[in-house]
Amino acid sequence: MSTVRTGPQIGLIVQIVLLAGLAATVGLGVAGWLAGLAYGVVTCLALVRGLRHAGSDRLGPADWVTMGRGLLVGAVTALIADALTSGRPAPVAVLVAMTTVALALDAVDGKVARHTGTTSALGARFDMEVDSFLVLMLSLYVAPSVGAWVLAIGLMRYLFLAAGWALPWVDAQLPPRYWRKVVAAVQGIMLAIAAAQVLPGMLTTVVLLTALGLLVESFGRDVRWLWRHRAVRVTPALTVTAVPTLPTVPIDVRRAERADERDLSIAPVLSLR
Repeated sequence: MSTVRTGPQIGLIVQIVLLAGLAATVGLGVAGWLAGLAYGVVTCLALVRGLRHAGSDRLGPADWVTMGRGLLVGAVTALIADALTSGRPAPVAVLVAMTTVALALDAVDGKVARHTGTTSALGARFDMEVDSFLVLMLSLYVAPSVGAWVLAIGLMRYLFLAAGWALPWVDAQLPPRYWRKVVAAVQGIMLAIAAAQVLPGMLTTVVLLTALGLLVESFGRDVRWLWRHRAVRVTPALTVTAVPTLPTVPIDVRRAERADERDLSIAPVLSLR
């Protein structure tokens, strides 16, 4: 009998309720609904698969915190998709508020996992994917006003994953590094500042260029480490099987000469017979 994993389904239901709340308050078009629902369904299916792979039937305490962050990211996704497709300005105050709460909770789920002793590979991956998708959506939101180059911030993580499919050495396990987490948090904070439009245009560009520079440095360091520690595939050498040879028997030449002499000495006798 298969185990029922209700945590992801509860998250999907709450996501739908949250989207309905946005539609009733600030307004949400068809594109926003579709984007938010697609995000919720994909998240639900990914969590169900992850729990099944981990052999677990429930989310841990930290996973529920990450789930809350993910629900906010789903709402942000819906607002951004609606704004980009409808031409209506997004409710900046609501978008930035939900983004700020999601970024603040990023410092909570890890502490909860360590405090409760429930750290897991699934929880770490869930947390990372929520962060990456939030950065991608914020990059899409600020790109029209800042420039298409901002998309590099949101796409770099996914380009790195694509490189891992093409190059096996890129897909290797990286050692934990605190600076990597700091850089990831900085991306979300600086993109949220740019989305809030509280800085002059030139200063916003400088902030985002700084964020991109930190990201390039972090990914560059990881790629350099992976290259130096890549596994070298050893091609087995061609082995040639030696052909067995018969053992050589040393020949005593003097003994052979004496044997010949004996044969010659008895030859007349044999002929007489």
